[in-house]
Amino acid sequence: MATFLYRVGRLAFRRRWYVALVWAAVLAAVGLGALKAPGAADEGFSMPGIESQKAFDLMEQRFPGATADGATARVVFVAPNGQKVTAADHKKAVEDTVAGLADGSQVASAVNPFQAKAVSKDGTTAYATVTYKVAADDLTDASKEQLEHALQEARDSGLTVDAGGSAMADGGGAGGTAELIGVAIAAVVLLVTFGSLAAAGLPLLTALIGVGVSMATILALSDALGLSTTTGTLAMMLGLAVGIDYALFVVSRYREERARGRAPQEATALAVGTAGSAVVFAGLTVVIALAGLAVVGIPMLTKMGLAAAGAVVVAVLIALTLVPAFLGFWPNAVLRRKDRGPGRAGEEAKDNGGTRWARFVLRRPLPVLILGVVGLGALALPMTSLQLGMPGDEAKPTSTTERRAYDALAEGFGPGFNGPLTVVVDAKGDDDAKAAAAAISKDIGATKGVVSVSPARFNEAGDTAVFSVVPSTSPTDEKTKDLVTTIRGERPGIESETGATYEVTGTTALNIDISEKVQAALVPYLIVVVGLAIVLLLVVFRSLLVPLKAALGFLLSVLASLGAVVVVFQEGHGAGLLGVETTGPIMSLMPIFLVGIVFGLAMDYEVFLLSRMREAYVHGETSHQAVTSGFRHSARVVVAAALIMIAVFAGFIGESDSMIKMIGFGLASAVLLDAFVVRMAIVPAVLALIGDKAWWLPKWLDRILPRVDVEGEALTRGADNPEPAPADQEAARV
Repeated sequence: MATFLYRVGRLAFRRRWYVALVWAAVLAAVGLGALKAPGAADEGFSMPGIESQKAFDLMEQRFPGATADGATARVVFVAPNGQKVTAADHKKAVEDTVAGLADGSQVASAVNPFQAKAVSKDGTTAYATVTYKVAADDLTDASKEQLEHALQEARDSGLTVDAGGSAMADGGGAGGTAELIGVAIAAVVLLVTFGSLAAAGLPLLTALIGVGVSMATILALSDALGLSTTTGTLAMMLGLAVGIDYALFVVSRYREERARGRAPQEATALAVGTAGSAVVFAGLTVVIALAGLAVVGIPMLTKMGLAAAGAVVVAVLIALTLVPAFLGFWPNAVLRRKDRGPGRAGEEAKDNGGTRWARFVLRRPLPVLILGVVGLGALALPMTSLQLGMPGDEAKPTSTTERRAYDALAEGFGPGFNGPLTVVVDAKGDDDAKAAAAAISKDIGATKGVVSVSPARFNEAGDTAVFSVVPSTSPTDEKTKDLVTTIRGERPGIESETGATYEVTGTTALNIDISEKVQAALVPYLIVVVGLAIVLLLVVFRSLLVPLKAALGFLLSVLASLGAVVVVFQEGHGAGLLGVETTGPIMSLMPIFLVGIVFGLAMDYEVFLLSRMREAYVHGETSHQAVTSGFRHSARVVVAAALIMIAVFAGFIGESDSMIKMIGFGLASAVLLDAFVVRMAIVPAVLALIGDKAWWLPKWLDRILPRVDVEGEALTRGADNPEPAPADQEAARV
């Protein structure tokens, strides 16, 4: 591996113009494809294998066209204090608004609340449902402006008017100022780390090129693969973070080799052969973790994982080819000013903050280990009260019309009105379908926790009925989950009495089913991903204990980060500081998604840090000396890489999308805990306690495992006494 990458680095250095032109051509090609590609088809959300999805599929089959994914808007009218929305003037204003909404070219229907009996019992609140002929993504600006204009006219009449529904979605996505702030912080960290504008700018430049290639590819393939805005945001998040980090490690190793007196081409080749090997295996662990999301069986999550994995692969390729090519263009510019020029590349630092910290831990391994484990354990405790759900309009800021509409409906019609259950009755083959549906409706309506049941609506064949069930509790309340379980539990008895079967679906039931499926998939996912990664680390480090230690350290950091997410987003401590106005259940996909991404990123630091220790150990140093050497060479760079990732992920906390905000916070917390507590404290403490046993491997296993030479032993054997570059070559390069 190291020898092959050494040749790749040397070739990229020598043929730098060709490499740069190839990447420019790739970026131009995918960019052109992205510009010409149509928007992604709105395929909706699907979840194979759960009852809610089966019910949706049955509705599609029995009510053709009725469940088409057209956009909807629910317009809520609230009368001023002490007045009724049924008063003559207010009623006229509502009817005029609904009539105006119905005139839109893309509007299929707008239901008058007074005809549909959509008025609260106290007469203060009414709502009108507007259904569109097209999906939310296909609504024209004219349709959105018409909706906003109608709402404003109703407000001018004295009513409080707000609207929710898919028609109000603004698209969200990446590209805000928060991400730019993250990049700016990363630039400052790089500048402080390297002390050179060129050295700081090169990782940023190559990372942005990699993100450009990845995002353009996703956009170009979005229609064919059904990729969403959220998919692109997460691919951008990871691509930017690992792109900067991987380039950072290669540039740092290049500067180290130059400090030993090597010529630019040789230093570049050695940097790619050694640090590049670590980049490859670190990237593989991230790809394994992301691609492993397919194990969960959720198509959306699989697409998100594969798209992000593709962005990581691009980042690895950039680090192995474009970074050495740029080093060929500016071999001296990435050095500190004092190290430039003939004979100025001085001795590498013998002692630094990394060695001092390593010696501190080596002298007190047990207290450091106990403090780290206990601290992370305390942070992980809140996870025991983790509640899963899917954020809806209730999680949006009160400044949004969707949130205000949600609150108005909850106040006027009850908290369960925002999350009705949909019951699909399959009476095919039953002699009296209407009687069966009526019996099922009556039994469900008598269930404790049900406020009301709507009249059943039959399909043309008369063998399938659909009706809504309004719970007494909100969609995210645990009592609503219990109600769904109760209704489904009563099914065998009702089916035996009526001869018809039914299924419970709707957004609320769907969220409950997703949570249960994710929880059931978490353990198999962990087994697959952690198992594969342990095998990979076993090959890389040729040790039994190092991979196991890495996996256990990851579990500590990810549980602690999930605990931090629960503290902020569920319990509300410090939520206001992050712009979280409403707390509640944690997004259903959050635990498994956080596990997947954080595992890959945690292994990044493990590979980079341990590879330098392993390199020192195989070259003759004792286990304690190897720990110190590893920290001397890698600690500063690992800290910089972690700060950069934290800055990039924290930038996404500023997104309006609650899902992206939560993921950004969770990832930033996990990187902070994993890098600074697990990798920088617990890892050296454990290595100090187990000594040489850390690098022990049974002989029989040693013979079976392939040798990949990540440490670059084959390279350093023949390059221990390099001759410095000629003065004329050095002076000619800036």
